[in-house]
Parts: sequence; C-alpha cells; structure tokens
Amino acid sequence: MKNIVFKQSMLKLFMLVACCLTLSAFTAHRGLDRYEIYLNSKLIMKQYVNAPLNLRMLQLDKADNDDQLRIIYTHCTDKSVGTDRVIAIQDEKGNILKKWTFDNTTKAMEIPVKELLQVEKQNNSNRLSLHYTAQELHEGDMLLASVRFK
Repeated sequence: MKNIVFKQSMLKLFMLVACCLTLSAFTAHRGLDRYEIYLNSKLIMKQYVNAPLNLRMLQLDKADNDDQLRIIYTHCTDKSVGTDRVIAIQDEKGNILKKWTFDNTTKAMEIPVKELLQVEKQNNSNRLSLHYTAQELHEGDMLLASVRFK
C-alpha cells in the first residue's frame, strides 16, 4: 500500500516538474522593449530587446531611393513612443555619420533610404549600424541592426 502511494506521489511530482519546464520554455514578451523595422509597409525585422541575441542584420540591397525605412520602438514602461528620440547611423569605429531626430508625438520614425545610401557612398564603409537613443533608455543607445547595402 505504501509503495503505491509513494509511486503516485512521485508521478505527481514528476508531472508538476514537467509542466513547469514546459511553461518556462516559452518566452514572455510582456514588459520588454521591442522594435519593428519596415521597408515601406513590409515588416523586415522584429526584435524584443532582451530576447536571445541574433545577428540583427538589416538587408537593404533591394531597397530603392524612393523607399522609406520605418522604425517603431515600443518602450516597456508605458507602451508609448519615447521622448527625445534619435536614430543614428554609425561606422565600425562608433563614429556617428548621420542623425535623425523625431518628435514625441509620432510613433513611427521614418528615414528615407536615399539618405542611408548617401551615407554609405560617402563613407565607403561595409560595416554601418543603426542605433536608437531616447530618454527612456538608461544604458545610452540601443543597437538596432547592422546594415548591409550589397
């Protein structure tokens, strides 16, 4: 009798551990900063800031001069747009090559691809990266993506 009760208890404990492990395998995205990058209206990158690291490579090799890069950054604190927002493109040494500032009312930050292509041609650098800055970021700026034009 004791043996059957012990086995049932162990089975229940095993099932509880298995359920806990299964539930912990899912990533919770609530409360995380996140951003989306669109080329015109097509989503080309979506990233949760605290999610596991990926390469965050933004391919713009098929982009035209008339295209718009649209970035939507959502802060976890109040789910709204940040204040004093800036998108900057930097070279591999961290030098800021160009900045775009955005007001505090519009959610989407739009950058003409033509301007990105001009920066790339003027600096002849293969390693450019987009960075986001806002008052809500306590650690300075956030690397959004490395940009590849070719």
